[in-house]
Amino acid sequence: MSKKSKRQVRKAVSQVSAESDVTNTNISRQPSFNPDYSFVTKDLRRIGILAGSFVLILVVLSFFVH
Repeated sequence: MSKKSKRQVRKAVSQVSAESDVTNTNISRQPSFNPDYSFVTKDLRRIGILAGSFVLILVVLSFFVH
């Protein structure tokens, strides 16, 4: 009885590995690489606005100190 179950397990494992090989080759055939960097531009714009506002605040505060 144990021999039959071992054979069945081996067949199932070999079928799964063969199916995964087929899917891996299909995935690797897609040569297009199109990343989305829209979040980077939003972050850079926000950083620029914050830096500009801090510089403006420092300039305004320098007039009150003198």
